Amino acid sequence: MYIIFYGPEGSGKSTQAKLLAEKLKLPYLGSGDLVRHYAEKDRGVMGQTCREALNSGHYVADSEMFVLWKARLKDKDVAAGFIIDGFPRNHSQALFLAEKLDKYGHHVNFVFYLKVSEAESVKRLLNRARVSPDGTLHDSQEKIRQRLNLYQKQEEEVLNFYRQEGLLKEVNGEQSVEAIHQDILGLVNAKS
Repeated sequence: MYIIFYGPEGSGKSTQAKLLAEKLKLPYLGSGDLVRHYAEKDRGVMGQTCREALNSGHYVADSEMFVLWKARLKDKDVAAGFIIDGFPRNHSQALFLAEKLDKYGHHVNFVFYLKVSEAESVKRLLNRARVSPDGTLHDSQEKIRQRLNLYQKQEEEVLNFYRQEGLLKEVNGEQSVEAIHQDILGLVNAKS
């Protein structure tokens, strides 16, 4: 199975993606983890780009994300399926991912959209209070609002893309972790 989790930061995508990955015994691929990995391990241009994005609280540009994901999608551990969290974030990334998966003979089974209010996203992110590699606060009020504003500008186009593909499943992201997980499992099991 090839599954994508989509929603604003703070919607619980990572939590739910990891729970489902564990349940289905599939690799979990987190976009943020990929960026943080390059920021920590890569001493070249990609590592520098990732460090700058994390320190500024901004997203890595599409062109660089394509390089990171192209390499990751070639890894043997993802050939039989995966669960992606945090990618795609926009229509260009959705098209890129569809093209790459098609090239490798894979297709997405589900796109779970975790729907939460902006207020809930901000509250959760402020509680998380992640720190950037340079020691500054990654999840400050200002940086969170900038990222959510960018996300909201691109959200409808991504949702429409997956809606037209018949892949989009909306899930109430403001329930308990367990209730959301059960909703998602119900959708997966209904298709099995």
